Amino acid sequence: MRLIYPENLEDIALGAAVLGTGGGGDPYIGKLLAIQSIREYGPVTLVSADEIPDDCLTAHAAMMGAPTVMVEKLPRGEEIVTAFLALQTYLGRRIDYVACAEAGGLNSTMPFTVAARLGLPLVDADGMGRAFPELQMVTPTMYGISATPLAMADEKGNSAIINTIDNHWTETVARSITIDMGCTAMIAGVSMSGRELKESMVHGTLTKCEEIGRTIREAQASHRDPIAAILEVTGGFRVFKGKVADLRRRTERGFARGEAKIQGIDEDEGSELVLHFQNEHLVAIRDGEIIVSVPDLLAVLDAETGMPITTEGLRYGFRVVVIGIPCDAKWRTPAGLELVGPRYFGYDIDYVPIEQRFAARLGDR
Repeated sequence: MRLIYPENLEDIALGAAVLGTGGGGDPYIGKLLAIQSIREYGPVTLVSADEIPDDCLTAHAAMMGAPTVMVEKLPRGEEIVTAFLALQTYLGRRIDYVACAEAGGLNSTMPFTVAARLGLPLVDADGMGRAFPELQMVTPTMYGISATPLAMADEKGNSAIINTIDNHWTETVARSITIDMGCTAMIAGVSMSGRELKESMVHGTLTKCEEIGRTIREAQASHRDPIAAILEVTGGFRVFKGKVADLRRRTERGFARGEAKIQGIDEDEGSELVLHFQNEHLVAIRDGEIIVSVPDLLAVLDAETGMPITTEGLRYGFRVVVIGIPCDAKWRTPAGLELVGPRYFGYDIDYVPIEQRFAARLGDR
């Protein structure tokens, strides 16, 4: 158990943008909202999953929708509190702890806004260990934990509670409502007991985000290679270095979809890397061959500073380094791959762990 102050959020937001694999919403926006809430209501208590009682009630707080839309339609911070309180009212009992749905950008920092404004502790865990584009893509789904009842709220004051037969239907129904709400909505759901959280969630996520962010900051301050430092702290791999040569991005059915073509430079000169994304980066294709795929993580970093770049922030001409990071072990099970493996996203390939793909290139880590 420890207190989180605004200075901690700087590192957490930065690290979350790396684990967010390009998605999860703009970390800068979420960080500002969380910092404002902490300055107004006081620091947030962060507790490990092992510290919470088995019989307590926890729930996720997150944003749903297309990150590209949030560049222009900024949340106020009240929407997510409205959704959380609506869920609590529907459940008929107090929710004891807030939790993160994913380790991604804004969705790693928005729960701090709820925790600060409602005086609730935040659990150092999340439902992905990274970011994924669809609501059912959380580890609790593999443990039979329902995403509903799910509360939703928008910036206009609209709110809704939905109940569905399974988490795939939650995604379908909630996505339709999100589109009607303007392609972004704040949500609260996946309520579960402390015992269920301990079993089903990815532990230590926010601490890991903070460690990654601190590593980047300290590497920059000491003039060390920030990308090498990130690879060391994440156990990741250097995938490709190049310049963004083409970018196609569109907002479609509540998602930011598209692809980025990166022309190789330096050691990768003469090759091309294509990144496909649906809010988050899904696969990396080098010269026609898939070399990294979901559920492993793909992050795009500025080649000089090591700063993570979101899919909506990527621009033509950027010089970048693409890195890959091994996913949480839960995603490598048959149930995990059925939920978020490459075939779910339409890629007719078997998942191969990034460590195996890069076994001959361990020197690049």
